[in-house]
Amino acid sequence: MRSRTSMMVFGLLASLALAGCSTTSDTTEVTRVETSKIFTDSYGTVTDAGYALPAIPINRLDKKFHRQIVSYSTQEKPGTIVVNTRERFLYYILPGGKAVRYGIGVGKQGFSWSGEAYVAWKQAWPTWHPPKEMAERKPDVARYVEAGMGPGLNNPLGARAMYLFNEKGQDTLFRLHGTPEWSSIGTAASSGCIRLMNQDVIDLYNRVRPGRNSKVVVIQ
Repeated sequence: MRSRTSMMVFGLLASLALAGCSTTSDTTEVTRVETSKIFTDSYGTVTDAGYALPAIPINRLDKKFHRQIVSYSTQEKPGTIVVNTRERFLYYILPGGKAVRYGIGVGKQGFSWSGEAYVAWKQAWPTWHPPKEMAERKPDVARYVEAGMGPGLNNPLGARAMYLFNEKGQDTLFRLHGTPEWSSIGTAASSGCIRLMNQDVIDLYNRVRPGRNSKVVVIQ
């Protein structure tokens, strides 16, 4: 959700409950991906820290964007996060050639980015501080630049946020975060950050251990 200036600081390239254990195949991608588990039933109402997250009408989203365990060939270590902005998927690498795959929403043209970072820290029910550049484009959010928008069901960061830093230990100003706008998954709708459905970002948050070993690779 940050500007081109933030991307330059990042040193990156700006550019345009378990539904079953039977093996299925997702043939919508260029390569055949074997799906061993799909979690379509995990998008019901969730009570979390006193907030009642509404159920997501998950059947209105393409099934490929439902959280699932897939085969995934990579040289990255387990625990690495790989974000494929073109495919609109985030992969959390598991041992044995597998990964948890989540559907994501990505940045609009001109806000998309690629490169490497790590999750320096993470926060449940975060406060949102939009950048001044966003406030210039959207005056209605200007009041939140300093004071911030408190946590809640309408907060743009959703139920969880993970904060990406570069190899120099500098905040890139990019986030992996939840969103109340479930229908934006699979689209280029955000201002640069990677958004997941709230039920998915909670699952990912529980897997991630912040620190320099929590590598994040973003590819176009």
